[in-house]
Amino acid sequence: MLAWQIWLIIAGLCLIIEIATVGFLVFWLSVAALITSLLSLFIDSIVIQTAIFVILSAILVFLTRPFAKKISSKDTLVTNANSIVGKEAIVIKEINKDVSNIGQVKVSGDVWSAICNSSSDPIPVGSKVKVSKIDGVKLIVEPIEIKTEVLTK
Repeated sequence: MLAWQIWLIIAGLCLIIEIATVGFLVFWLSVAALITSLLSLFIDSIVIQTAIFVILSAILVFLTRPFAKKISSKDTLVTNANSIVGKEAIVIKEINKDVSNIGQVKVSGDVWSAICNSSSDPIPVGSKVKVSKIDGVKLIVEPIEIKTEVLTK
């Protein structure tokens, strides 16, 4: 059997393994084997062919692996919770930076823990706030309408 045929078989086996594992790593070994198959038509030494295969494999993996990781990684899990960003909420437990900075708001019928980074003043119960983002299990809110209670004697 000729050397180019062996490299072609190796390329095919690597493709089959890639389909089974979907790790996008063995694919580059297949590409390196395919290139080595073409070069083996001009190079007789199996040692040089193997060296070319190893070097090409390393170059292809190291140059493209970060790109493949970026495409395949899913850092954020998209949920329906993201749909409340931008909505108005009602404060049901005061948000006060002097105490704990963690209050509670009700938005879309759900109660969430909430913090406010923009205001140093307490946000009293009944005030309207806008959800600016979600940080873990807490909402980051901005005051819209501060409810002020007037005490009369």
